[in-house]
Amino acid sequence: MKHTNVFGVLCLGCSLFSFAQQQTDSTKVEQLDEVVISDSRFALKRENSGKTVIKISQNEIERNQGRTLTDLINTKSGIEINGTRSVAGQNISSFVRGGNNRQVLVLIDGVQINDPSLVNNELDLRLIDLNTIASIEIIKGAASTLYGNGAATAVINITTKKASKDKISGNFLTVVGTNQTQDDLNYNGASFTNNVSVNGTLDKFTYLASFGNQFADGLSAFKSEDAEKDPFSRYNTNLKLGYEFCDNFELIAYASLDKFKTDIDGFPPPNFAFADTNDEYISQQKRVGLSPKFTYKNGTFQVNAAYTKIDRETISAFGSTNEADSYVVDAFNKYNFNDTFYTIVGLNYGDYNSLFAEEESFTNTDPYLNVVYVSDFGLNMNVGGRLNNHSEYGSHFVYSLNPSYSISIDEAYVKAFGSYATSFIAPNLSQLFGFFGANPDLKPEENTTIEGGIEYNTTTGVRINGVYFNRNEVHTIIFTSAYENATTDATVHGFELEAQIDVVKNLAISTNYTFTEVKDGVRLRIPKHKANASLGYDICENTFASLSYQFVGKRTDTNFSTFANEDLSAYSLIDLYFSHKMLKNKVKLFANITNFFNEDYFEILGYTTRGRNVSLGMNLNL
Repeated sequence: MKHTNVFGVLCLGCSLFSFAQQQTDSTKVEQLDEVVISDSRFALKRENSGKTVIKISQNEIERNQGRTLTDLINTKSGIEINGTRSVAGQNISSFVRGGNNRQVLVLIDGVQINDPSLVNNELDLRLIDLNTIASIEIIKGAASTLYGNGAATAVINITTKKASKDKISGNFLTVVGTNQTQDDLNYNGASFTNNVSVNGTLDKFTYLASFGNQFADGLSAFKSEDAEKDPFSRYNTNLKLGYEFCDNFELIAYASLDKFKTDIDGFPPPNFAFADTNDEYISQQKRVGLSPKFTYKNGTFQVNAAYTKIDRETISAFGSTNEADSYVVDAFNKYNFNDTFYTIVGLNYGDYNSLFAEEESFTNTDPYLNVVYVSDFGLNMNVGGRLNNHSEYGSHFVYSLNPSYSISIDEAYVKAFGSYATSFIAPNLSQLFGFFGANPDLKPEENTTIEGGIEYNTTTGVRINGVYFNRNEVHTIIFTSAYENATTDATVHGFELEAQIDVVKNLAISTNYTFTEVKDGVRLRIPKHKANASLGYDICENTFASLSYQFVGKRTDTNFSTFANEDLSAYSLIDLYFSHKMLKNKVKLFANITNFFNEDYFEILGYTTRGRNVSLGMNLNL
């Protein structure tokens, strides 16, 4: 498997496409009516969008039950979620188009979520339970005009599940699986996931309450035959309440508590080399929020407000305790001028605090404006601007220009699109005032992103698109003996190819390939070549099976024993999934086999990766 040709995935897609075109019993798939939201905040047809938006539907999530959020996102083009293939408690790094964690912004139900005490200010995706999510949209490329500081390479927009229309409804999911390395295929039950939810609608009142937990044991973070096991446990509690006061006004309130604890391995004195240690890491996040929405003719006024408190503790030779909280308010008005001009004007306020030697904080107060023009002759334009007002760094104006043009061809369209956008990323509190390598004199990063692409989409179930991207970074924050700004610009460029083919009855095919190249400098753990492919087949009305393939090319990583950079070999993974519904679709049984051929590789140098693993699950709807 290690010598698999990366372009094999593309050849597979092309061959299947050629085969599919010869079929006479194909079914119509109305892909032209697919709606995307995140790139404009309006529900617009994909045909009228000029950005690269990945949409993960509820159906796709349900056909990946037993996986984690990062497992699913990691199959998409342009994205490498490093750490997903290792032990459950491994740190997660989100690399999108050659960027890093602090350049990816996460939204949950429209609210920016991050951790001011973390080095990269990101939300720790290990806290999130995939089973609470209804859908995900991922915008690739700069989106700072709509979403602010940090949205330089991607926005991951997560929408949680809504209440059922029934008075009371319930759902229970349980998964039991193995958790083993390539060298120890014992097939013991060592991984357990459960989720239960109760929800419904009582007249104008909606409610949803859920509880989930995950536990995994059997693996050590440090790769060694006699290393001790490093278990991982996570708990998620969510409550969402809604009330429709009248046809024009509704209010949603929510609260959540997410916590995980994991054993980790570290760098003990006196040698400070990576070793098997008894270290621990604990992270807890509490969130409460309100979202009132007023609807009027051709428009809406909405406020998304949330308070988040995060407590983290590392128990090791270099242990630390972190406390952080944030207040985020996003108030905006959306107005639609006769389905031609879609406008949004808003004010985004954020107050971020973290405790280090003493409490440190900063605020953002950002007014923004975005306008989308949809013509009746194929031209579309998405233009926006935002004034970042940072309490430490003053005002910075960012903007974006995103034209597209589509041409209808029988039951299809061809769309060309481009984008020019700027981003501003202020240093995080941890980089300015934290425990390790803090530098209060850091300058903010500034990025300019250019992209251009083409998309072909048909009503018969074929979508093919390609995009080229180029991002230039100024004042990139790096770590040597402390955090500092790089003295030279950094440039990352590449291209993405995607194909989705659903023209053969009951067969869905998707492939993608990403090329990423850093022109100046070195980016650790980012593959130059990455490809994914999946085949899903409805064997009958209630039975589904899929096969997934992933190729990850060579990367550079640091050997923590010598602190020298080394190249990691490429690898390929095959996953299988099977599900069957019964009892009028009330019960679904499913099975996963990951790393089917038990590929032995390093995802992170010196750390354990998972070998072949099997899981069995059941989902019950009441």
